[in-house]
Amino acid sequence: MTPNLQDFRRIVIKVGSALLVDRGRGRLRHAWLAALAEDIADLHARGADVLVVSSGSIALGRTVLGLPPGALRLEESQASASVGQIALARHWAEALGHHGIVAGQILVTPRDTEERRRYLNARATVLKLLDVRAVPVVNENDTVATSEIRYGDNDRLAARVATMIGAEVLVLFSDIDGLYTAPPHQDPDARHLPVVERVTPEIEAMAGGPASELSRGGMRTKIEAAKIAAGGGTHMIIADGREKNPLRAIQQGGRCSWFLSGSTPTAARKTWIAGSLEPRGSLVIDDGAARALQGGASLLPVGVRAIEGSFGRGDAVLIRSLAGRPLGRGLVAYDSTEAALIIGQPSARIAELLTHPGRSEMVHRDDLALFAE
Repeated sequence: MTPNLQDFRRIVIKVGSALLVDRGRGRLRHAWLAALAEDIADLHARGADVLVVSSGSIALGRTVLGLPPGALRLEESQASASVGQIALARHWAEALGHHGIVAGQILVTPRDTEERRRYLNARATVLKLLDVRAVPVVNENDTVATSEIRYGDNDRLAARVATMIGAEVLVLFSDIDGLYTAPPHQDPDARHLPVVERVTPEIEAMAGGPASELSRGGMRTKIEAAKIAAGGGTHMIIADGREKNPLRAIQQGGRCSWFLSGSTPTAARKTWIAGSLEPRGSLVIDDGAARALQGGASLLPVGVRAIEGSFGRGDAVLIRSLAGRPLGRGLVAYDSTEAALIIGQPSARIAELLTHPGRSEMVHRDDLALFAE
């Protein structure tokens, strides 16, 4: 039994350049984007959180700048992205705005999803946009990224973003309807795989090369994205996005490949915090705060009685009771210097004590893993 897309509340959709931009003319495929926006609006209307990872800025920008076909030099790619990002954001805003949905543009680099301090900032921004029912549109920041500090494809970027925000499913739209046992254009006996329960070396060996000259990715990067997604508790779909209303096609049973995760986003994140990060310090909390954490609350500054060690914002810290018992681990929202100024104080005084606005929580409940009693 494969899952049903309608059962998920937080969905990330990745759209490649080859789908969004007409290869021959280098122009946006307006009718296709309008149909996809219609699908997104349907998901949005039933209460789902939707985030889009969209390629296309370089493909759009190079046309505007009149650059010739073929490979671009780094500075040409960055210039194309600079022009194309404006057009791409406008097209998404107009397509979603037609359905009364606000779009927000977010440009990221690998460091934004891998360095914990920047990761927390990016995550907080995206979650706030989702909270106010906007649709974030994410792209790699190609205007500043170089080959040494880039993903190089939006498949893996989409997987990182999906796990960062706790998405339940990631949909990768491509020009193929899923994974086959061999590249179907080369092997007429290739079999379509509707469900992949685990990415094994055999599954990885089935991946072919790049599918399009406009796209940096191919099946190989999609399999790598599946590994990232599964590790974060996110299911993934590879589906053919060339037809109109491609999300609707999936929901109506259209052919695609599901890559299943054996966990959930929350469980995977808690496991990562609890076991994969070395604590840089400790927060000692009172009994009231300890009871609140057990009840599912975040850790507020007012409940912290002491700090130990030197840590930065985004570092993992150990949370201990007044008696010294370890209660859990979490990602702290303040460095140790600022934390020392606000412990024991109500959140309403944070801006006054730090002379700048800050987060209400010392450790947000989503960034907290409690130990079993």
